[in-house]
Amino acid sequence: MSNCGIVDVGSNTIRLSIYQYDRTGFKLLLGKKETAGLAGYVDDGILSSEGIQLAAGILGRFRALADNLDIRPFYVFATASLRNISNTDEAVDAIQAAAGVPVHIITGSEEAILSFRGALFGRPVPLERGLLVDIGGGSTELVAYEGEHIHTGVSLPLGSLSLFTQHVSGLFPTGDEAKSIRRHVQKALDKAEDLSCSHLRGVGGTIRAAAKLCGHTPGQILSSEKLRDLYRQLKKGDQTTLRRILQGSPERVHTILPGLIILNVILKRYGIETVDVSTQGVREGYLLTYVIGEGDPRVQGK
Repeated sequence: MSNCGIVDVGSNTIRLSIYQYDRTGFKLLLGKKETAGLAGYVDDGILSSEGIQLAAGILGRFRALADNLDIRPFYVFATASLRNISNTDEAVDAIQAAAGVPVHIITGSEEAILSFRGALFGRPVPLERGLLVDIGGGSTELVAYEGEHIHTGVSLPLGSLSLFTQHVSGLFPTGDEAKSIRRHVQKALDKAEDLSCSHLRGVGGTIRAAAKLCGHTPGQILSSEKLRDLYRQLKKGDQTTLRRILQGSPERVHTILPGLIILNVILKRYGIETVDVSTQGVREGYLLTYVIGEGDPRVQGK
């Protein structure tokens, strides 16, 4: 068995996962995250120097932790956080120089495929046609699948944190702000495949947080109606809402409602009836593809 560290630089959180693995599978040994909110440091498409320094500092701490634990190899990849900005090359060069680790920018289509592969691994193979959805801080991936086969995969440049930053003036969206977010999501979905399926497999922090707020337990199937009810309860934006979110998912107090709007528009658009939540996703897909599968060695930190 071998060990490795993988860091996912997202628009909302930066996460370190340390795995033990061999050719047959893997086990998560340690998970650590820091809420960076990099999407909040983007102005007119440019990630600020403060955002760059923040990301580099977190990566430096994660690299030091991995070094102290003698974890090799060490991989860092970034999604919409660094992909959907206009100064990607400048930001990546600065972060790599300050943190001392190479950063692999994965494309939107890669992210969709990696999320699907990670979510499917070790789970019963779905026979019916379904939709995998990964709602992140800066992008949303949609993968239409049947069994182990992907029909289409698309990454949309919208996420729970980016929509909060663009549309919300306070802690929670007002009625008009919620309508603006909904229109934004509907317009983005017009570019995705028009399909109909009854089941959705959810990946990512937004869906996991929503399931937790619904009282979901691992392996349980959620009805889409229960998720819509959750949004109807939380959209009031009162003290009861605040207490409920702080008790269940405090780090997402400002992003859970924009994320739920994305989710509910998707549920309605594709006729989803049931939802299951995967604890695995893009990081596990990255492990399977680039570590166990021995992908591009340029992403490996020595």
